[in-house]
Formats: sequence, C-alpha cells, structure tokens
Amino acid sequence: MEDVDRIAIIGCGGSGKSTVARELARILDVPLVHLDAIYYDEHWTPLPRDEFAAKQERLVSGERWIIEGNYASSLPIRLAAADTVIFLDLPAAACLWGTVQRRWRYRGGQHRADGVYDRIT
Repeated sequence: MEDVDRIAIIGCGGSGKSTVARELARILDVPLVHLDAIYYDEHWTPLPRDEFAAKQERLVSGERWIIEGNYASSLPIRLAAADTVIFLDLPAAACLWGTVQRRWRYRGGQHRADGVYDRIT
C-alpha cells in the first residue's frame, strides 16, 4: 500500500470534517490544518482571496499534512497536491444534526484547539 502523506478532507458543514481530521492526524502523526483558522482572524475578518491561496500553496508544499475545509475557490490547490482526498458525503439531515450538535457543544465562536469555527449569521 502506498503511503498516505497529504490528505485533503472536504464535505458539507456539520459532516464531521474536523472530527475526522483530528482523529487521522492523531493516528498518522501528521500535521493538521483547519482552513477556517487560516481564513478568519479572531474578529471573523476573512483573508483576501490571493493571500489565502498563497498560504495554501505554502502548506501543500510540505511533505505531510492533513488539510480540512471546503473553500471551493482554492480547492484545486489542495486537490493537485493531495495523495488522498476524503469527501464526507452525508445526507443533509445528518449534516444539519452535526451543526446542531456542534452549536450545542461549543455555543458558537472560535475554538482553535478543536478546529471548530462556528458562526451562524
């Protein structure tokens, strides 16, 4: 079996991307990046698109990584560099339930240690 060194995890909000990413990072001892942590500052101000893409270009140049998050405009950067892509394709009801559970557990806001960025506007 080929080594799994560069993993991109994508899927709808509430599908479990952060949870799967944390567990895989622990098992594989691979650095984990939550794209929300790069895209937003502590005041929910997003990075400009070109800066966000440039940061991802630097990240994917690494030997081993797990990057979780969607951001369709920069998805090709991650897909081109990944050796493994995990697409969490859950039913809408399951994703909504996941969002409700996350909201209940974290009460919204940014929780960098867990990779949870929960803001419903």
